[in-house]
Amino acid sequence: MQYTLTTCAHCGCGCGVYLHTENGRVVGSAPSKNHPVSRGNLCVKGWHLHDFIHSPHRLTTPLIRKNGVLVPADWEEALDFTATSLTRIKKDHGPDAIGVVSSAKCTNEENFLLQKFTRAVLQTNNIDHCARL
Repeated sequence: MQYTLTTCAHCGCGCGVYLHTENGRVVGSAPSKNHPVSRGNLCVKGWHLHDFIHSPHRLTTPLIRKNGVLVPADWEEALDFTATSLTRIKKDHGPDAIGVVSSAKCTNEENFLLQKFTRAVLQTNNIDHCARL
């Protein structure tokens, strides 16, 4: 078993967590006893931080809805579809018709970039995050 110290990505607290790796797979997580934020504790999300990594339900390719059914797409097609759709919605209904929901599994830096993109490029303040308090 290997133990790798990292930072929990579920919220902005930045708790120290050890990921347990066995045979190349992350199989568990535990708090860092000496970390100044978590001080040997983790919330329920931190204890289960590893669960999504190898989940069979995790998306591994973009999906586009065609005729009411989600079908796999390559990244170029998915990005083109997204850009075209966002441009059309913004033109037809205005920027406040668009909303963005970020993820706790992104880093603070990634979430910061997404809010900058939402406000500067999409020109809306309609952005939220699942881990806000």
